[in-house]
Amino acid sequence: MPPSFTLRFLLVFIFTSISILAVAHTGSIRGVVCDGNTHKPLEGVSIYIKAADNSAVTDAFGKFFIKGIEPGRYKIEVSHIGFENMADEVKVDDGVTTDLDYKLLPAPIKMNEVTVNAKKDLTLGSVIGLDLKLRPVNSTQDLLRLVPGLFTAQHQGGGKAEQIFLRGFDCDHGTDINVSVDNMPVNMVSHAHGQGFADTHFIIPESVQEVDYGKGPYQVDKGDLCTAGFVAFKTKNALDNSFVKVDGGMYDYFRTAAGISLLNRTQGDNAHQDAYIMAEYGYNRSYFDQSQNFNKFNLMGKYTNYLSASKILTLTLSGFSSSWDASGQIPSRAISDGITDRYGDIDPEGGATSRYNMNLQYFQSINSNSYFKSNIYLTYYTFQLYSDFTYFLADPDQGDQIRQAEKRAMGGYNNEYTTNYSFAGLKMKTQFGLGMRYDDVMNDELSHTIDKSIEINPVELGNVHETNIFGYVNQSVYLLPQLVLNIGSRYDYFIQQYDNKLPADNQVSTFNNGRFSPKAGIYYNFSDKARVYYNYGTGFHTNDTRTLALGAQMGSPAIVNNTIPQAFSQDLGIVIKPSSKLLLSAAIWLLDMQQEYTYDGDVAVLDTAGKTRRYGADVSARYELLKWLYVDLDMNYAHGRFVDQPTGNNYIPLAPTFTSIGGLTFKINKNLLASLRYRHMSNRPANQDNTLTALGYTVCDAVVNYSRKHYEFGAQIQNLFNVQWNEAQFATETRLRLPNGTLEATPKTDVCFTPGTPFFLKISAAYKF
Repeated sequence: MPPSFTLRFLLVFIFTSISILAVAHTGSIRGVVCDGNTHKPLEGVSIYIKAADNSAVTDAFGKFFIKGIEPGRYKIEVSHIGFENMADEVKVDDGVTTDLDYKLLPAPIKMNEVTVNAKKDLTLGSVIGLDLKLRPVNSTQDLLRLVPGLFTAQHQGGGKAEQIFLRGFDCDHGTDINVSVDNMPVNMVSHAHGQGFADTHFIIPESVQEVDYGKGPYQVDKGDLCTAGFVAFKTKNALDNSFVKVDGGMYDYFRTAAGISLLNRTQGDNAHQDAYIMAEYGYNRSYFDQSQNFNKFNLMGKYTNYLSASKILTLTLSGFSSSWDASGQIPSRAISDGITDRYGDIDPEGGATSRYNMNLQYFQSINSNSYFKSNIYLTYYTFQLYSDFTYFLADPDQGDQIRQAEKRAMGGYNNEYTTNYSFAGLKMKTQFGLGMRYDDVMNDELSHTIDKSIEINPVELGNVHETNIFGYVNQSVYLLPQLVLNIGSRYDYFIQQYDNKLPADNQVSTFNNGRFSPKAGIYYNFSDKARVYYNYGTGFHTNDTRTLALGAQMGSPAIVNNTIPQAFSQDLGIVIKPSSKLLLSAAIWLLDMQQEYTYDGDVAVLDTAGKTRRYGADVSARYELLKWLYVDLDMNYAHGRFVDQPTGNNYIPLAPTFTSIGGLTFKINKNLLASLRYRHMSNRPANQDNTLTALGYTVCDAVVNYSRKHYEFGAQIQNLFNVQWNEAQFATETRLRLPNGTLEATPKTDVCFTPGTPFFLKISAAYKF
């Protein structure tokens, strides 16, 4: 026998023997966690074995699997927000998989339910779970503001997508924040009003089960528009109980919502079906001099079928429609000059929109270590908006009112395969994902109008066809049970086409471009009490397809080739739980953004945005000070500047600098809960040379809620101390008509604003059955 063959045989024999011995001297734990009342599986439950320094998180079936545990007796801690913690002692034997079955009982929210689990990827995801259960949520604005450091502003009668601020970004209506619900995108690319327009008003707040979030471009499955961060809503698969709810308040505010459980059928031990329907109607005159006439109607239905112990199929259908009037933004000088008052208007605005969705989701657990998930979605959307930002600047005779409108069909597919395994003695997790999205935007329009009815002339009109094909891979390596390295990347390929329908410019422009987005991170868990982490990632947002078309018309390769600007970001942070009642988080971060060319949908022109650098710090605290007193605090600082501009002329307009949200929640008894909250945004530059200031504000709210098994009553006061504050603010050049009927001699630039809510009281009642 050749010596080389003998050597190879010996090496294979030795390594095989070592592997067999290693396996022979370890055991495994496999289990299922269910709701003790409904017997339905609980997803996201933390499982922790302190002595073995090992952990797990349950999947959509409530299942978990921990392998490679040395024989012995271990204490297992099981925790989930909104349920009683459970402790168990388990014996692990050589080569044996021990099966466990846990049933957790619902309980009042407690801080000891929050753990820092090495198997949970997000740094502070459990915080938002606490806040969702403790804070009053009556609108999608409330849901968005659950994200620490995220602020919103509404300036169109309640009907338009909120303006969003996060990590030193004025994200406009969604340009730099990726928003989704049940893995279906909310953002609209190449939207008539603004890139990434994220109108969340079609989401019924009572339907939301979880709100996931991340700051920075670190999540490999989040692609376009994920620069400042992402927000991902997850709706309930089933209702705990049917309900009818009615809200009423000052300024003719009215809202009603109802959820009816249609199906709750169990088929043996491994399969069951759930279905419910939910509806919402709202009307608001609002506090302005002229009625805002905001009307909104939502209807959704969701069907979930646990086909077997390893397969889930979910179908969600939803429809949404709203219309509104608006008083618009008021130039500051219009009040001092007596043209209008704080809650008045100059040229009334308004709009209407609708959205209809179908989302089919499939989840399959292949074995104890691997799963596959996918979804296919279809959306039909309409939008029409009348605005006037400059009054008589462009057209001194007839005014500057504009109409922006579009109709859109959107569809897409996402799928992901995740597997856990061991290689070279190390635990590994690999994720593969593929997907696509197609937007067909019909009659993407900007027109000059009068009185929201008469069209003077079309400024821009065309069809947009945009395709995004993407794939990603992420590798997690458990260098130690508590030390985890993540490395991944995604590739996005875009096909963008613009069919210009204006007679003077009737042509078709097509563009193809792609972008790699590498990401990496490492974190170390100290037991289940603390985590230190570092993240690095690149992200991007695309620009409106019309940017490319205008760039081509101008003969500018620089514009055409620079429409997927990248963001380069780093985070260094810590999450620590120094006691069972206190959770702290802190991070410092840096984000650089490339120069870009953007499309201004209000005037159909290109703007140049130079390179920017932002850095800052985030601090969060959650403290159960007493059994009946819960304290939360978020503080966020950001410093942002243009890189290539001279000092003093390098401010980023409207970029938030310091924001803070906090409050006290009083759990007076098991039925009565009250809270006092504040939100603060400091002064910030309104223009690039900081000669105009967007004024800061501090607003306080108060809530009282009384709940029993079958009914609930509540009262809420917004702006408790009735402070005057400006919700949306912009530095804008305008020309006004004076009280004597003449126009201003010359245009002027000042801060135009939409006033924030004054003192506002509303009450609510709900019946549960």
